[in-house]
Amino acid sequence: MVTTMTSPTQQVRPGAAARSEDRAVLDVRGLWKVFGPRPDRVVGTPLAELPRSELRARTGCVTAVRDVSFTVRPREVFVVMGLSGSGKSTLVRCLTRLVEPTAGEVLFDGEDIRKAGDRRLRELRRHRFAMVFQNFGLLPHRRVLDNVAYGLEIRGTGKAARYERAREMVELVGLSGFEDSYPDQLSGGMQQRVGLARALAVDPDVLFFDEPFSALDPLIRRDMQNEVIRLHREVGKTMIFITHDLAEALKLGDRILVMRDGELVQMGTPDEVVGAPVDDYVREFVRDVPRANVLTTRWIMRPPRPDEPLDGPETGPDVVVRDVVHTVLRATRPVKVVEGGELLGVVTAEEILGVLAEPVAGEPTGKPADFAGPSSDRTSAGAGVGVGAVKPIDPADPSSGRTSAGSSGKPVGSGEQG
Repeated sequence: MVTTMTSPTQQVRPGAAARSEDRAVLDVRGLWKVFGPRPDRVVGTPLAELPRSELRARTGCVTAVRDVSFTVRPREVFVVMGLSGSGKSTLVRCLTRLVEPTAGEVLFDGEDIRKAGDRRLRELRRHRFAMVFQNFGLLPHRRVLDNVAYGLEIRGTGKAARYERAREMVELVGLSGFEDSYPDQLSGGMQQRVGLARALAVDPDVLFFDEPFSALDPLIRRDMQNEVIRLHREVGKTMIFITHDLAEALKLGDRILVMRDGELVQMGTPDEVVGAPVDDYVREFVRDVPRANVLTTRWIMRPPRPDEPLDGPETGPDVVVRDVVHTVLRATRPVKVVEGGELLGVVTAEEILGVLAEPVAGEPTGKPADFAGPSSDRTSAGAGVGVGAVKPIDPADPSSGRTSAGSSGKPVGSGEQG
């Protein structure tokens, strides 16, 4: 008898849905931002190859964003992360031209925003984009309802219509009853909810978040992260989220772009970042992450052996390992990993225990791997994956010793701000 897992707590990687979209809402190509005198002399010249410190010493310029390219799909939560100074906040400001890029293209639904005139840019900001800032950005002399309605007021929406919409957004973010309060009468988390409601009120195509929760207490921060997840499920907006917090990136992101010194280091889904770090920088970032909370069955499945029965429970390839632990350990047959009716591989207690047995600090977390998954958007500054990576099944790689009908593969990323 075949059993299909239907646990209500089963977590499926959110990126699974986003990966099915081929169209790009935002397409960034070769983006540069150089601060300093005559920045145009840097891009496309030998100066662009110099390390940051040497470039500053020779020219007085600083490269905050260096030749970054990526795409964002409809309804995707795309996270840009890195340490302070990595260029992540400068990057997000370049996407809306709050900071003017030095070179490159920023295509929104095919339109190059860098070529937009002032009038067109204002129209895009009023109708297509919205940003949630770290410092809330609320007007202290206006009530909650007035703050939420502010973007619609700037747009020219009539009073009755904008206040009706504002009330809907206040209710959506859980602030009903506080419509007449002023910002200084609210907690930090409540103020950030007002900022979120204001951004949603204009019904933008893309929501930008610039480290919106970094000033909040840990418990409030967690609540706000959950709120973003809930709102994303309800309204389905495309979101670009900037953070320096790895746990936040892993929790929210369909894909993560990691930055360092203005450059893209790695880009991919959370399980790709944890399972296949591209270099020591990313590997150090993810070293203490509980892998069972991030890796999916796609990463630990193996081909069935000829003598193994295939009448056990089923699960999907994008289910997080922690959510199949009990099913696998209780099963008397291998758990099948199935997608679209196709058997990709199987998971047994051996594979589960290999993930749950966290490695001792300093020891390898897995076998060496030349990871090259089928993901078409993989971009990395590294050439491969070394010791410490978890390698998913790759039927095209004979060196893996695996010949399954299944496939895997995912990208990664991390970095900083400016």
